Amino acid sequence: MNKFIKHSVVMLIAILVVNVISNGYYERFDLTEDSRYTLSDATLSILNNIASPLEIDIFLKGDDFPSEFRRLQNETRQLLEEFTAKNRAISFKFIDPLENENLKEQNIQSLSQRGLDPMQLSVQENGKASQAVIFPWALASYNGLTVSIPLIKNKIGSTQQELVTNSVQHLEYAFADGFNKLTHPKRHKIAILKGNGQLKDLYIADFLKKLGEYYYIAPFTLDSVTTNPQKTLDDLAHFDLLINAKPNEAFKEDEKLVLDQYIMNGGKSLWLIDVIAMDKDSLMNDAGTNFAVPKTLNLTDFFFKYGARINPLLVGDLYSAPIMLATGSGNDTRFMRLQWPYSPLASGNANHPISTNLNLVKFDFANQIDTLKNDIKKTILLQSSELTKLEGTPKEIQLEKATEKPDPSLYNKGRQNLAVLLEGEFTSVYNNRIKPFKLSETKNKSHPTKLIIVADGDVIKNEVDRNRPLPLDFDRSSNQPVGNKEFLLNAVNYLLDDDGLINIRSKEIALAFLDPQKIADEKSKWQFINIGLPLVLLAIFGFTFNYFRRKKYRL
Repeated sequence: MNKFIKHSVVMLIAILVVNVISNGYYERFDLTEDSRYTLSDATLSILNNIASPLEIDIFLKGDDFPSEFRRLQNETRQLLEEFTAKNRAISFKFIDPLENENLKEQNIQSLSQRGLDPMQLSVQENGKASQAVIFPWALASYNGLTVSIPLIKNKIGSTQQELVTNSVQHLEYAFADGFNKLTHPKRHKIAILKGNGQLKDLYIADFLKKLGEYYYIAPFTLDSVTTNPQKTLDDLAHFDLLINAKPNEAFKEDEKLVLDQYIMNGGKSLWLIDVIAMDKDSLMNDAGTNFAVPKTLNLTDFFFKYGARINPLLVGDLYSAPIMLATGSGNDTRFMRLQWPYSPLASGNANHPISTNLNLVKFDFANQIDTLKNDIKKTILLQSSELTKLEGTPKEIQLEKATEKPDPSLYNKGRQNLAVLLEGEFTSVYNNRIKPFKLSETKNKSHPTKLIIVADGDVIKNEVDRNRPLPLDFDRSSNQPVGNKEFLLNAVNYLLDDDGLINIRSKEIALAFLDPQKIADEKSKWQFINIGLPLVLLAIFGFTFNYFRRKKYRL
C-alpha cells in the first residue's frame, strides 16, 4: 500500500511539473509539405513590431459560400491564428455584412464607399447553378489608423479554383503589407522626373496615389543642370529612387551625366521608355491612321553601357487586349471589342518576387529589349507570348486592321523581352569619355545598385474620364483586371526593399480541390459506398459469425 502511495505521489508531481513547463513554453509545428503555415522572416519581423492592440475584421463570411471560397475562408483563419500565436496583441473576427436583411443594403453601401467592393460569384453546388455575393476584404486597425486588405488575387481567365489558389498564395503578403503600412512610418523618398516631356500627373495619378501610401513622393526637374550641375546632383542624391515615366524629349549630355552619377552613387531607378512615337489617341482621327516613327531620346548609349538596348521595333502579339471601336452612327452606334495586336498582355517571370503570381500586364505599342554581355546581372521580368511579330519603323498604323482576321503564320518571332531588371556594379556611361562639365567627384564605377527598364511608357499610364484618373489595374477595353499597378508597385518595393517583404510573394502553396461536376455526376455512387457498403459488410460479417457459431456449438 505504501509503495502504491509513493508511486501515486511521484506521478502527481511529474504531471504538475509537465503542466508548469508547458504553460511557459508554446510551440506549433508545421507538417505541411509546402510549409504554408511557416511564416517568413519578414512577416515575423513585422509582427514583432506590433506593440499595441491590432484588430482585424474579416468580411469573408456567409452561409452560401461556394466550397472553393470556404477554403479561402479557412486558410485565412489559420493564417491569422498563426499571427495571434506569435503576437497576442493581434485579434481578429469574421463578420458577415449580409447577415442582417434590414441592414444589408446599408452595409453594402458603407463598405463600397470605403473601396471594399463586393464580388459576385457563380456557384456550382450539387449540379445546380446559383449566384452569391461576398466581400473578400479585411480591415486592420492599429493606433487609430485603418487599412483595407484585399483577400482576392485575380488573374485574367482564372477559374474560381485558380482564383482561390492565387489568393491563398497571396494571403501572407497581403496581411504583412497591410501591417507594414500601420507599423512602419514612411522613410524612402521617390523623385518623379519632369522636364523632358514625361507623362503629366493626371495620367500617372492612380499609381502615384498608391505609391504615396508607402513613400514620400516629389517631382524633380533637371532644369538647373546648365547653371549649377553640382547642386542638381546633390539635390537628386536626397532621393532613394528615380522614376522616369515616358519622356518625349531628348536628354542633353549634361542631364545624362547627372543621371549617370546618381546611379554611380547607388541611386535606384525605374525607366518606362518608348523609343517609338505612337499611341492610340493619335489614331482617333477621321482617317483612323498615323505613322509610328522612331523617337530620339539620346538614351541609347546610356542603356547600352549598363547592359540593355531598347530596339525601335513594334511588338505585335496575338495574345493581346482588344481595342474598343465605334461602328455605325447616331442611334445605331455600337462599340465593339476587336483584336488589337499592338496591346500585348505580358506574363511575368514566375521565379522572381516582382512578377511571380502576377496578373497579365498590358502594354500599348511596346518595344523590344535586348540584353548585352557584361558583368551586370540581368533578369527578364515581363515577356510577350510566343505568337509575336516584329515591325520596323517608320510604319503606318491603321485602325481598320483591327477588323481583319490576323494571319497566325506571321506571328512566329517567339517571346519578346519587355521589362528587365539590372543589378550589380555599373560602369559609368562617361568612363574614358569627355564629360560635359566638372563635378567635385566623378565616379566611374557604381556602388552595388539596381534599375528596371520597361519598354513602354504606357504601362504606368492610367486612362482618364471626365478629367478624372481611372484605376490603372483595370482595362476597360477588355473589361478585365490587369497587373500594371501591382507590377510597378512590386518593382518599386523590390528596388527599395529593406526588410525582404517582397520575397513573401514567392511563397508557393498547392491546394487540392474536388471536381464539382464529378461530385454531381457520381453523388449517388459515393453515397452508396459510404452509407450502403458498410451496412452490407456488417450484414455479411453478422451472417458469417452466426453461421460458424451455430456450427461450432451445433445449435
